[in-house]
Amino acid sequence: MAVHGFRRSGGRVVLRVDEIERGLLAHVLDQLVELVAPETPADADPLAALVSIDPDATRPDDPALARLLPDAYADDDEASAEFRRYTERSLREQKVAHATLVIAALSADERKIVVADQDVPAWLGALNDARLALGTRLGITEETHHIFASLDEDDPAFMAYNVYDWLTFLQETLVQAAFGLRSEPPPGADLD
Repeated sequence: MAVHGFRRSGGRVVLRVDEIERGLLAHVLDQLVELVAPETPADADPLAALVSIDPDATRPDDPALARLLPDAYADDDEASAEFRRYTERSLREQKVAHATLVIAALSADERKIVVADQDVPAWLGALNDARLALGTRLGITEETHHIFASLDEDDPAFMAYNVYDWLTFLQETLVQAAFGLRSEPPPGADLD
């Protein structure tokens, strides 16, 4: 697997991916969509659903989901619950929309994916959400990062950590490319 990341080329942000990278990223984002997609109970108030109010929203028990949908007020459970009622559904919908946009771009049969400037925030959001969810599942923190970085290849967490690290790389190169700090090498340079 050749790792290229994002670059700015001809005034556009471009992601070069091979088939394995494309499939892996699409798979990770499919899992993210499954994790964050809002559920609408059959007996939901249609008006509340229409304006994205979720009267039953509570802090998620799943640590990865709680990381993606944190409490708004660390020291006020009641205010956090009220805030969550009015914002969680739309936040979930936004996260699904971001991931879906990226999945659609990955489905194009191109080695280079051009990311429109207006889509950069969606790509950043989807990559960040996937990275945070996976990092939470693995238990990666600033204090444990070095442990994961030194895992043996036989360790079951080795591959998952490498996917986490790759998502971090993609996020970093996208930020750099968006700000013009990472550009295509000159013509004729070996990209593989």
